[in-house]
Amino acid sequence: MNEQQHLDTLKDIKRIMERSTRFMSLSGLGGVGAGLSGLIGAWFAYGILDEYRAGNGTQIAYDADIYSPAPEHNTVILKLMLVAAAVLAGALTTGSYFTWRKARQQGLPIWDATARKVVINLAVPLVAGGLFILGMIYNGFYGFVAPACLVFYGLALINASKFTMPELRYVGFTECLLGVIATFWLGYGLFFWALGFGLVHILYGVIMWWKYERAPQAA
Repeated sequence: MNEQQHLDTLKDIKRIMERSTRFMSLSGLGGVGAGLSGLIGAWFAYGILDEYRAGNGTQIAYDADIYSPAPEHNTVILKLMLVAAAVLAGALTTGSYFTWRKARQQGLPIWDATARKVVINLAVPLVAGGLFILGMIYNGFYGFVAPACLVFYGLALINASKFTMPELRYVGFTECLLGVIATFWLGYGLFFWALGFGLVHILYGVIMWWKYERAPQAA
């Protein structure tokens, strides 16, 4: 065997080891789909808040009163929660589809021990964060919902990145940073939501697609 053959063999061994310890089927297109879902959701949420503000003469979602409990806010909060649920459903649907498609193209299993580790490590911070956010909503601290979403989501990505694409860790750090910054700009939670769940996801998805999924150029 010549030197090139040795290098190719080492690359094959490395690839096999990565597949056995890391979930490699995450698709960049799934990230783009999740980002588009986030932007569409932010657009709907902005419309809901703008309509509420115009009809009630209040600065909800634009000043410090957003985190004070007020009964008249219940309807708009329910609408925003439904939008958030729709965004989550859309992101999960597109992410699952493109991940399934990539796994099928690569001949890899979509559900194995590594995939279970990814899901578990994602779920623990997400479930804890979801319950924490529900508690804040229950007590009327609406202004901290968007920052908490970003922080807990970022922690979940960092936690899961040990078992999948290493680039996911940097997305997690970015989401956490945006969440922390958003706590000092409570009137702009929707902006940070759109930035973190929308634009950051799209950028990540494009980079991942370009790096791992783009068809090689013909020589």
